[in-house]
Amino acid sequence: MREFLKRKNIIVSWRTYFITALGAMAYGLFASLLVGTILNTIGEEFNIDFLTKTLWPIAQAATGPAIAVSIAYALKAPDMVLFSSTLIGVAGYELGGPIGVFVATIFGVEFGKIVSGETKIDIVITPTVTVLCGILVANFIGPYIESLMMRFGNLIMIATDQQPFIMGILVSVLVGLALTLPISSAALCIMLSLSGLAGGAATVGCCSQMVGFAVISFKDNGLDGLVAQGLGTSMLQMPNIIKNHKIWIPPTLTSAILGPLATSVFKMENTPLGSGMGTSGLVGQIGTINAMGQGLPKSRIFLLILILHFVLPGLISYFIYVYMRSKGLIKDGDMKLK
Repeated sequence: MREFLKRKNIIVSWRTYFITALGAMAYGLFASLLVGTILNTIGEEFNIDFLTKTLWPIAQAATGPAIAVSIAYALKAPDMVLFSSTLIGVAGYELGGPIGVFVATIFGVEFGKIVSGETKIDIVITPTVTVLCGILVANFIGPYIESLMMRFGNLIMIATDQQPFIMGILVSVLVGLALTLPISSAALCIMLSLSGLAGGAATVGCCSQMVGFAVISFKDNGLDGLVAQGLGTSMLQMPNIIKNHKIWIPPTLTSAILGPLATSVFKMENTPLGSGMGTSGLVGQIGTINAMGQGLPKSRIFLLILILHFVLPGLISYFIYVYMRSKGLIKDGDMKLK
């Protein structure tokens, strides 16, 4: 069995499904729903009907297939399995939302890989098995998993509303760590439907990691590193964190400081689409505007975003970094990106 699974390129492991596949899910979300959200926001701001009435509904409809194809590609699915995953994406999204697509695609792709190339009528058998397995899982399992994730997310949001200080720290730190780890904080927040104050805390935690690492590693990486981490991802620092885990302290402490500020003092909010993105492509900031735009003037929202998402994450991380560097805990070159 091990030889057969190896020949079929099926690797059953935590890393395969909760790092590789979950990361691929984030790419699918970004290429469809998140891009659509950005363009829809621009359309609403400047009254561009094409972006709001034509493109936005298409982006929403394409989300399921985009997630499924991204996951299938990451799992190295054969061509017929890859193409068949589009149907799983449509069904999974309709029956169980993003988490439904995630679970159904994994099952459909892995079973599709098992039968792929094993018969003379591969063009019929492979897509049939892939689609049937995926949609059966989407139909019978997807809704229950989505319900469980949403309940867990609601629990986090209720707890944050009742205990904004403590939960502000926890949500900010944990989601920020998830963003830097090789898993997808964006996909995680969307699965949990994390919004409101909890979404705002999550965003601040992600910004602390991205902007924090961008600023404290500027001496090692210059402007290229500043942009790559500040607008891309702090995940680039994972190889350096493995070598010296102390470099993770400044941005993580910063997220613990700013999380309760965001929830208890400034009442920052976000949407599930933006809460796990931080400053990546400025999606987190667009989500904040969408979440808070009805209750506050745009000028005040922009000021809060500037202070809590950019200025304070950079300043606090830098001060902690300077202190740790003076104590010899962090040295030049520790955060150099290859």
